[in-house]
Amino acid sequence: MPLSAESALAAPPTALQRLRDDTFDLAELAGYNLYLTAGPYGLRVGVADVRRNRFIALEDYAAQPATSLAGQLQALAAQHDLVGQTGWNRVRLAVQNRHFTLLPAPLFREGDEAQYLQLHHQLDAQHEVVRHYRHPGQEVVSIFAAEKALVEWFERLYPQQKMLHQTSALLEGVVHQSERQGPPRLFLSVGPMELTIVVVRDKRPEFCNVFSFSTAEDFIYYVILVMQELTLNPDEDPVVVYGDLTHDSELFSILRKYIRHVRFGNRPYDLGYSYRLNDVFEYRYFELYSLHLCE
Repeated sequence: MPLSAESALAAPPTALQRLRDDTFDLAELAGYNLYLTAGPYGLRVGVADVRRNRFIALEDYAAQPATSLAGQLQALAAQHDLVGQTGWNRVRLAVQNRHFTLLPAPLFREGDEAQYLQLHHQLDAQHEVVRHYRHPGQEVVSIFAAEKALVEWFERLYPQQKMLHQTSALLEGVVHQSERQGPPRLFLSVGPMELTIVVVRDKRPEFCNVFSFSTAEDFIYYVILVMQELTLNPDEDPVVVYGDLTHDSELFSILRKYIRHVRFGNRPYDLGYSYRLNDVFEYRYFELYSLHLCE
């Protein structure tokens, strides 16, 4: 497939993490699912063995700030043995941005996506398009804007596959992890200067939003604000953390200062993971793993 002028000039993304199981057979792509996430943090690639219901590959590539997401993905595909290849059993691509909204499924009418989204985001018709993803079993539809060139690249290469917003992967993952008739639980997904907060009660999402922050004080302000708005108690209600932070980070320290019951999350249950992933913190790459739960 021809590369865009931008991607032809872009340098191949730098690999931060590249882990693959020895059993991965590149000659049998039909037996695997390919999962991709793309956002300001960079590109991430996952592969799951369909027969064994097991993640067998994980790759993480640094962002190239001066290059569009479409340019970055095409530059990666130009020199990669997985990204850009066809013949997979399933492909899912999650995009990360703040340009999304969630709508009750009974109120959704296909074809009106742009009208729904304009209440939250001013669409750039030259560079963006609107897509939607219907959450199975949740009576919720996610409506989001994505880079036009990225959508065109993906839908041309994988016409029968699905693109969704990264919050959809997070929602499917945390609902899967939560308990029916259990207490309300607040989930945090932390990225570079960005925080996604989801609240789930009785395996149903009650709240989902993305916040930008520049300081640890901004970060904890949004967490406490959401808890107060939903009448959650920082001394009683649990908070589960995923994402790009560590036990000794300033963000986790300030969480522990104000939240009594805070812990790092686990990978999605009911899935297997190659031993090659043993050295990766379980609370990282949660949205990538959760794409396996997105139909």
